[in-house]
Amino acid sequence: MKPEKFLLELEQILEQAGYTLRKERGSFRGDECIIEGQKLVMVNKNKPVASQLGTMGRVLGQIDLAGVYIKPAVRKKLEELWDQLAVTPEETSEDFELE
Repeated sequence: MKPEKFLLELEQILEQAGYTLRKERGSFRGDECIIEGQKLVMVNKNKPVASQLGTMGRVLGQIDLAGVYIKPAVRKKLEELWDQLAVTPEETSEDFELE
């Protein structure tokens, strides 16, 4: 699966999980937040696709995805991403290797 396609799939999963995705420019890394009750994921669109995938993967690894349908191919790729990121709040890497 191409990185750009995977990025779109992760965006859809975030939306299904009740998050609003915002891609903005700036000098920030990106993460999730709640503003006035709205769950947001901020992604720096100036960063490479690998970095954007890392941000979304980190967030998805920390939220409850029960009840969210994830295509089997996307789930497999997402689990590979989680393995590469070692999804723990203290030890996350922003980038992962694209194949």
